[in-house]
Amino acid sequence: MAKRTLSLFLLLQVLHGFCVPTSAQVCRLLGQPALPLLSAERDINIGAIFSLHKSALLQNHHFTSKPEQTTCGSLNLREFKFAQTLIFAIEEINNSTQLLPGVSLGYKIYDSCGSIAQAIFSGMALMNGYEETLSDTSCSRPPAVHAIIGESNSSPTVGLASVVGPFNLPVISHFATCACLSNRKKYPTFFRTIPSDYYQSRALAQLVKHFGWTWVGTVRSRSDYGNNGIVAFEEAAKQEGICIEYSEAIFRTDPEEQFLKTLEVIKKGTAKVVLAFIALGDFVPLVKVIAQHNITGLQWVGSESWITSRTLAETKEYSFLSGAVGFAVANAKLVGLREFLVNVHPDQDPNNELLKEFWETAFQCSFRSSGGCTGSERLDEQQNEYTDVSELRIANKVYTAVYSVAHALHNLLKDLKSSTISSKREWPTTQKVLEYMRDVRFTVKTGEEIFFDANGDPVARYDLVNWQPAEDGSLQFRHVGSFESSLPSEQYQHLQVNQEHMLWAGNSGQLPVSVCSESCPAGTRKAVQKGRPVCCYDCIPCAEGEISNITDSSDCFPCDLEYWSNESKDRCVLKVVEFLSYTEIMGMVLCIFSFTGVLLTAFVSFLFYVHKETPIVRANNSELSFLLLFSLSLCFLCSLTFIGRPTEWSCMLRHTAFGITFVLCISCVLGKTIVVLMAFRATLPGRNIMKWFGPVQQRLSVVCLTLIQVIICVLWLTISPPFPYMNSSYYREKIILECNLGSALGFWAVLGYTGLLSILCFVLAFLARKLPDNFNEAKFITFSMLIFCAVWLTFIPAYVSSPGKFTVAVQIFAILASSCGLLFCIFAPKCYIILLKPEKNTKKQMMGKSSSKVL
Repeated sequence: MAKRTLSLFLLLQVLHGFCVPTSAQVCRLLGQPALPLLSAERDINIGAIFSLHKSALLQNHHFTSKPEQTTCGSLNLREFKFAQTLIFAIEEINNSTQLLPGVSLGYKIYDSCGSIAQAIFSGMALMNGYEETLSDTSCSRPPAVHAIIGESNSSPTVGLASVVGPFNLPVISHFATCACLSNRKKYPTFFRTIPSDYYQSRALAQLVKHFGWTWVGTVRSRSDYGNNGIVAFEEAAKQEGICIEYSEAIFRTDPEEQFLKTLEVIKKGTAKVVLAFIALGDFVPLVKVIAQHNITGLQWVGSESWITSRTLAETKEYSFLSGAVGFAVANAKLVGLREFLVNVHPDQDPNNELLKEFWETAFQCSFRSSGGCTGSERLDEQQNEYTDVSELRIANKVYTAVYSVAHALHNLLKDLKSSTISSKREWPTTQKVLEYMRDVRFTVKTGEEIFFDANGDPVARYDLVNWQPAEDGSLQFRHVGSFESSLPSEQYQHLQVNQEHMLWAGNSGQLPVSVCSESCPAGTRKAVQKGRPVCCYDCIPCAEGEISNITDSSDCFPCDLEYWSNESKDRCVLKVVEFLSYTEIMGMVLCIFSFTGVLLTAFVSFLFYVHKETPIVRANNSELSFLLLFSLSLCFLCSLTFIGRPTEWSCMLRHTAFGITFVLCISCVLGKTIVVLMAFRATLPGRNIMKWFGPVQQRLSVVCLTLIQVIICVLWLTISPPFPYMNSSYYREKIILECNLGSALGFWAVLGYTGLLSILCFVLAFLARKLPDNFNEAKFITFSMLIFCAVWLTFIPAYVSSPGKFTVAVQIFAILASSCGLLFCIFAPKCYIILLKPEKNTKKQMMGKSSSKVL
């Protein structure tokens, strides 16, 4: 604290001259005091600092002599209107009986010329006063001012708030929007009536996103206002998916080469939208250069600093700004302000040089030349930035700042009056004013409720302004939307845009497009181009089984298990469920073969029944033959259970029917083989084997052998039966609807038992191959079983490797092929004799022997 006091004391010495004691009680100021340009001292005074002049003439200090006072040039009519608005508000308060009754407000208005040093200099003068001598009694008097209103720019305000903060002097700005000033640790006494750029930057990012502009260029002031504003915008833009192509910084004092360099960057850029987060004083030199080089076709997005500038809008050379859009502080109407403004006259204070300079600037004349200013000119006939009261956006913030101080003083004085019993008036301190400023809450005549949050900021309210051409060729400001931070943030509810009434660059009604890459349609995803911002990308089609159903999707999303992507990859559709159907060609062909087999079997059965008394039928065990033909018919028919949509019942039926019918069939063939073999052995002397395998034993053997398969099937169905299963692992794009075996052991037990009987039948038939040719039933059985075993041995690898419905087709083919093999090999020779060689169908022929070789 001691170091801070010492440094402030040294700063006072530099700015005000050395204060040396002439006696023990008095200290005299050396040098010229800093006097306000406009002032009226009363009971309680309010300080104010405005950039009344546009520029300060910079001087090089050599530190060898006392520096001269800063010279300012070019009166700023807008800032002079702010100063007069402050005086208007103070006079209105003094004439009010409701606010600060019995207390009059005064003012001391200083000029900073837009200079940081001059703003600090003015702030020091407002803190210390400007009396020539100081004594012990000076400390008992009220402070020089109880609050400071200003400055208009952020950088000077940062310097001002830093200097006066340690002395608990409130600073209320009407136009300093830098978000950095919300730092309560650095600027504990700072307040403002204009929203922070924290909100404006985010509002601009949401606005750019709303119009679909993802590729923009930015130009900023090289100051606290521009630098902090663009940083906040870039952070918000990144969250919204917006990319910055270039970011240029300029300042009003830059050489022309810097502005030309910025212009070249804008020209070479591919972004059609340029965001200018720039102070008005910095923007004017840039637009002059742009107008000289006739750069058009750009969509300008502006900050509140210049988006409602009449100076720019009424200059026809700047018509390229037509269609500009941006946020402006909410407009207001101050009753009586215009009458007050046009009543300002140099005769009100003949010694005030500022009033004379204002008059000369307003009427473009001079009091120093003959035929110049006469003083009889009428301000109410002038149309300029000073007399225009249609845009009081910032002036209203000056008005609000004065009233916020007045309300804080009013509440403070009321509490002081109620808490003291002394008749002596107790004047408020700056510390007390600061405390009451934090809690001030009131409603101004415009209907706006004013209060400050913990950071000294008000609620952010903006008007969305669109520059549209007027009939006289100038540009007018059209209200096309709004933004209010207090509204819900979901889905940008705080941003409202009336896009139907907007015009764009070049007075076009068509919304401009500013993107680095065209939007990726549904069915594709964005792939960022290497080394470029995320807004520059290629559109990559989604992979099979993945979709994107929105434009500019960053990723493709896989479909659910039962779905697959359509051809355009923008929608998931149900996968094709594949199974062997009756309606497809392969299913029809297999059905035809199955029914053909049944018909052939029925024909053979009919033929055998008609010729059942003939020797060839009787000699071949007609009972087993008919049972075999019946089982073959069932084998042909069971293949039909494998066709069609699998269900729980069909899955159980197809495997059990297949296993039981084939075992029945093989059992009959095995019985015939045993009968033939025993019949041959029975003809030998002393043998009576047939009595052990008569008709009863034959039937019993078929039943027992088949019953074993039935038991296996029952166990299979009881423990883990087959069930329909949607197999999506084989094909990604379709589902195979198949019958899951349930218990693989049950399936292979059924096949194994059938195969065991087949091998046994083949072995027995092979042993009986040397019987006489005319009665060699075993030879035909051997051929049939050879075909049967060959079919089912080749079936196993084909079954395992066949995909989808072809697995079922292979199984059906094996059933039909093996059934046909049995039918043709066993019954075709007999049908041949019955139909074509009836002369051989005699008992003699059946009992005869042939000399031909046997198998």
